[in-house]
Amino acid sequence: MSGNNWKERLNVVYSTNPNFAYEHESNEAPETLPKDKQLLKIQLDKRNRNGKKVTLITGFAGSDDDLQALGKLLKTKCGVGGTAKNNEIIIQGDFRAKISEILLKEGYSKIKSI
Repeated sequence: MSGNNWKERLNVVYSTNPNFAYEHESNEAPETLPKDKQLLKIQLDKRNRNGKKVTLITGFAGSDDDLQALGKLLKTKCGVGGTAKNNEIIIQGDFRAKISEILLKEGYSKIKSI
């Protein structure tokens, strides 16, 4: 660490321990689980959306790039908009059955529809 760059230090204000080492932020992407090991939950959600229905896919374990790719695939196949962030995919409208079929064809075997 060059100089006294306080912005790179995490979770400590001051330490009197002479052997103390600051924690630094690591930008390691989580490893994506194989498709047959993913446990995805598909549910209909309309909370905090002004009564509009969205299909919510949760439980994705992996990198953000893989999440974005799966989200793009689902949005394209359903022909609607949506977003993919925070390990969730939001598809506009009620497409639970169609998304289940698409995910099964793609190799995701552990799907739970709520």
